[in-house]
Amino acid sequence: MARRMDVTGAGGVRLAAWEFADPPKPEAEPIPPQGGPDAVAQEAEHGAPGVLLLHGLMGRASHWAGTARWLAGRHRAVALDQRGHGRSDKPARAAYTRDAYVEDAEAAVEQLGLGPVLLVGHAMGALTAWQLAAKRPDLVRGLIICDMRASALGAASQREWADWFRSWPVPFASLADVRKWFGEDDPWVERPSPARGAFYAEVMHECEDGWRPVFEPEQMLSSRETWVYDAHWEELAQVRCPTLVVRGVDGELGRAEAQEMVRVLPRGRYAEIADAGHLAHYDLPEAWQAAVSPFLDSLHEG
Repeated sequence: MARRMDVTGAGGVRLAAWEFADPPKPEAEPIPPQGGPDAVAQEAEHGAPGVLLLHGLMGRASHWAGTARWLAGRHRAVALDQRGHGRSDKPARAAYTRDAYVEDAEAAVEQLGLGPVLLVGHAMGALTAWQLAAKRPDLVRGLIICDMRASALGAASQREWADWFRSWPVPFASLADVRKWFGEDDPWVERPSPARGAFYAEVMHECEDGWRPVFEPEQMLSSRETWVYDAHWEELAQVRCPTLVVRGVDGELGRAEAQEMVRVLPRGRYAEIADAGHLAHYDLPEAWQAAVSPFLDSLHEG
């Protein structure tokens, strides 16, 4: 079962963070139950190294459940429902700025005592992760970027997304219909993908008239428009910690751009996953684990 912890993000937004497995027992001497005002910092210092997992646009913390449980063997792995997603608050449209997302992640690391943290981000969550690593190098010891581009995507991309949201046949009559549409019938699906259907089924909830997303599509577009028009190479170059750039061969991040990201990063590394698309960590968990394991080992050795 997952344990929920509340975090207060930017502007007082309430965020839900989730620990999907018991953290490993620290090897150091035990901490007294009453540690005083520095108890959280002491727990982070003496306990297992912290990991914060950040989902992408429209995702939720539970999409990281498999990775979090795998990491929990030697980490304290926490996944965050970012603002507007999952069980976290869904504030007004103006609240979905890049700064707000980054400050939310920063708050989660500090309030949960995870630092110096390993940040693992998928898509938009990866952008948040590297922006936080650039802003607070003291707080981040390592970074894994999964299928997120550093180049600007432009206005055409934003229009395509708006059209795509309008094409959703909501409400869905059942979760089976959700899985079928996103896994087979969605015009964006090039070939049947049961994992994609399952991914979107996790972000639906039952309403009086059927199944609808737990987020507001307009708020997702607001989140996206704060980064889609800009390139993010400069912030990437400011990331000083060891960083792994991971792409699925059939994902959205091309090989040439991924390798340029590695070149720009002061301590960048590269990994790719064959037969994987944009949802590599969710679709092919064993291949994902194999791709990131050498990097994790190097952090422990360091």
